[in-house]
Amino acid sequence: MADLGKHRMYWLHALTPLHVGSGGGIGFIDLPIMREAVTNWPLVPGSTVKGVLADSFGADDEARDPTNVGKYRSQHRLAFGRSGEEHSNAGALVFTDARLVCLPVRSLYGTFAWCTAPLVLARVYRDVERQGLQAGLKPMLAAPERDGGRALWALVPGDPTSKLCGETNAVYFEDLDFAADADERVKAWSEKLAGWAFPDEPSSDGTEQDNGPWRRMFRERFVVVADDVFTFLCETAMQVDARVRIDDATRTASGGALWYEESLPAESILAGYAWCDKLYGLNPKEGKAPDLLAEYCTQPRALQIGGKATVGRGQVRMTFTSGA
Repeated sequence: MADLGKHRMYWLHALTPLHVGSGGGIGFIDLPIMREAVTNWPLVPGSTVKGVLADSFGADDEARDPTNVGKYRSQHRLAFGRSGEEHSNAGALVFTDARLVCLPVRSLYGTFAWCTAPLVLARVYRDVERQGLQAGLKPMLAAPERDGGRALWALVPGDPTSKLCGETNAVYFEDLDFAADADERVKAWSEKLAGWAFPDEPSSDGTEQDNGPWRRMFRERFVVVADDVFTFLCETAMQVDARVRIDDATRTASGGALWYEESLPAESILAGYAWCDKLYGLNPKEGKAPDLLAEYCTQPRALQIGGKATVGRGQVRMTFTSGA
């Protein structure tokens, strides 16, 4: 059984558009992204996260071959599993799906906003509560009030430096307009999420990289909208690109070779959590069991997730938050 007290949150910040496809589409989107079955909100499958993390550590099939010896090869097998033999297993590291926390949407003021919803925050609260990280937070269970049709109330931090409000105390996202209402709970959430998604991290020269400007930018653009508005934005505010295949002989578009593919926009923020399950294949001669979470889920990682890597898609920054 997994030790439920040793979960570790992980955060994905999309640096470029992110396309984790779900196969062929049934509407005008030929290549849609993965979504949750119930909410229809975008996600990145845990199997994808685990696979690309293993690849970033060089834990390929050869490294996990049981005939190979060595500390890191053995740890690779324990963490990410092995295949093609009688005692194959999936490895002890377990990753949940990375669910969308903040969706960047176009804003009349501030260029764009990091939008979330009460139900999203309630699920994040449930996850961080496992680690004792919820201090100072309250689950956002009460949705912003409605005020006639699509003119819904938005909650923004009670901060005069917020970039999203105009002179009339209104905010405009895509083709939607909202009356802004400051809320201290939202301000607390903006500060916590900014620290988790944009922690200071080591630079290539060994010094500490200060992500304070990014945390400030996040707090200035963080907003909570009603759950159904968030769902609407998740369905209509995705990046959609038209693709075409060029005929090598004529250098024009091939007949019928036009398709549309969907992506999560750059600056999207997703989160999930990882834990270490039962260790299989541990060799007693190699000493005590390693702390796989400390080994693989501590330092920030630059990863490429999903398809379209040759056109720069799927570049993400992965960071971790550990509990007390």
